[in-house]
Amino acid sequence: MKIRESAEDYLEAILMLSKKGGSVRSVDIATMLEVSKPSVSHAMKLLREDGYIAMDRYGTVTLLDKGEVIASRIYERHTVITNLLMALGVDSDTARADACKIEHAISQESFDKIKEHFLKNGGEIV
Repeated sequence: MKIRESAEDYLEAILMLSKKGGSVRSVDIATMLEVSKPSVSHAMKLLREDGYIAMDRYGTVTLLDKGEVIASRIYERHTVITNLLMALGVDSDTARADACKIEHAISQESFDKIKEHFLKNGGEIV
């Protein structure tokens, strides 16, 4: 299941916002990703058409099962890679920015080995 990097970012943002509690709206996503509201509207339309999200009549965005799978995968990659980089001494802002780039490009095999190594050596996923 391969989707565009930007779609993965939108799905991850929806997941992260939903974890904070409350409903997720397009304006929240725009603010979090620092993109325009029209960009979010276009992305939400495409994600809805492809069955990754649902939107109710009030504009509340909800991840559907296949959107949740992708969002959770990307979020886990982001979290593990960020924590690994910070454990290596990279400052948190740089670690988060670099993790955003790496999370999309790394293979599942490589990520699994990094995660395994990180956890085996006392790393903690926060």
